[in-house]
Formats: sequence, C-alpha cells, structure tokens
Amino acid sequence: MSQKLTTLQAALQTVLGDRVKRLDEARGELTLTVSAADYFDVATTLRDHADLKFEQLIDLCGLDYATYKDGAPSLYTDGPRFCVVSHLLSVSKNWRLRLKVFALEDDFPVVASVNPIWNSANWFEREAFDLYGIVFDGHEDLRRILTDYGFIGHPFRKDFPVTGHVEMRYDAEQKRVIYQPVSIEPREITPRIIREDNYGGLH
Repeated sequence: MSQKLTTLQAALQTVLGDRVKRLDEARGELTLTVSAADYFDVATTLRDHADLKFEQLIDLCGLDYATYKDGAPSLYTDGPRFCVVSHLLSVSKNWRLRLKVFALEDDFPVVASVNPIWNSANWFEREAFDLYGIVFDGHEDLRRILTDYGFIGHPFRKDFPVTGHVEMRYDAEQKRVIYQPVSIEPREITPRIIREDNYGGLH
C-alpha cells in the first residue's frame, strides 16, 4: 500500500471510528462500506472534515448482488441485494475513495440521497432509481431518466427479463404510439461452428 493510501486509511479510521463497517484495499484503491443509517452523516463528514476533504462526487451507480450467492465473496452471500457505490475525489488532498452502502430491504430498497451534499449526484441517483429501483430518500426530483414514462420495471435488475415486459410501436390507424405485451418468443440460438483443416498451422 502506498504512503498516500496508508495516510487516507488512517484518517478514515480516526475520523469515522465505528461508523466504518468495512475498509478494503485492492488494486491501489480504498473502498469504504458504511451502514444505511450512517450513510448521509458519513458522506457529509467525508466532504467537510479537514483531514478528508472529498469535495467532488465523480460517479454514483447501483448494483444488484442477487446472483452473488453462487461463488461470491462471503460479504454478499447472504447479505442485502442492492448497493449504491459512489466514487469521491479530493482535489485539495489529491486522493480518491469508493463509498458503498447497502439498502436494508430487498423488496423496497431505500438509502439516503447525497444530492444535498454533492449536487452532481442528482442525475446519477435518478439513473440508479430508474434502472435498479433504488429509492433515494430526500431527493427532490426522483423520476425516471433513461426509460420511457410508461416503462414497467427496472431493467438492470438481475431478474428483469431480457425481452422486457412491454413493447412500443406506432399504430397507423390510431395515429399514435401504443404499448402492448411483448410479442417476441424467446428462442435458443446456437452458432454454427465451422472448423477448417490446418487452421492456425496446426496439423
């Protein structure tokens, strides 16, 4: 671990104390995991504390750990399904941090909005809501941003069907766009493999 990462790790442990649920180092990066109850306060501290100074939120996204029980790290085997991951940057300290929080309920995942802390979170949180169904408590304009207004479901969830639920088309008789159940029949497509003699110079 570099000296800079060691300094950041020590600062995080000192400033946040028992609010640190996990602090992992991998590939030259630190990942801080906190509980949903502490998420907003920790995010505020990360921005405001003189020893941390994470002024910028660079990215925020949702994750669905639904299939991680199949050979996944032990943290996610029986844990919550939905996670929110943020990437933070301190310009003044010249260091980065990944911040993770898991929603407590799988059926209705809710975490606090960090938009009041970093206003760059606005559209990122709307995207995570749209694609994963994660609700950001305190967000002032939480509505879909990528899918259509009448879209059903959240397409980045692992259990969302590949073909979706509805399809949209223009009806010439009604002279408008209409929605109807998906008419695509799923089928298995196995590519045909043709092997040439002496391919690649092998005999």
